[in-house]
Amino acid sequence: MNKNTDRWKMLFWCCLGLFTGTAFCMKWMEGDFIQSGRLFTIIGLEISYPKEKVITILSGLDEHVKTILRYHLNFDFVFMAGVYPGITALCMMARKKVNSAAVRKFLLAFALLQLPAWGCDVFENLSLLKWINDPVIGNEFGLYHFIVASKWIIALTGATLAIPILLFKKNPIQNS
Repeated sequence: MNKNTDRWKMLFWCCLGLFTGTAFCMKWMEGDFIQSGRLFTIIGLEISYPKEKVITILSGLDEHVKTILRYHLNFDFVFMAGVYPGITALCMMARKKVNSAAVRKFLLAFALLQLPAWGCDVFENLSLLKWINDPVIGNEFGLYHFIVASKWIIALTGATLAIPILLFKKNPIQNS
């Protein structure tokens, strides 16, 4: 293993620690996501709830739940610092295990795409934070859903490509 791979591996382990710690904190907060006696989810706010339901939820939150939701979204900013660089590290480590130039380019592309995915996630959180304060959602909800879907597709594709290679592929024979 060379120095470059060692650095990607070290970055991955640091990111995994950040990811795990913040995921635990965020999961712990989710039990407080109650509006009108009903539990709501972050995934619902991100992807599955229609605009009207998001408006209803956010406009009906008491101050305690608004505070917890804001904390959750702020923890998510730290979570992002674990997820996207972590997926980048996975893609870069996987590149070292394949000989195919096309697969190596594809993994590099998904490593680089984690930066715009991170930007999409930041946009998502900023939108939700804005809507918590003022639950008036205009025509930007369609763009919001597109950006959220793009984030998920890029991140999951990068991880889904890299993890099997890292788990099941032996290091290639290097022709020196």
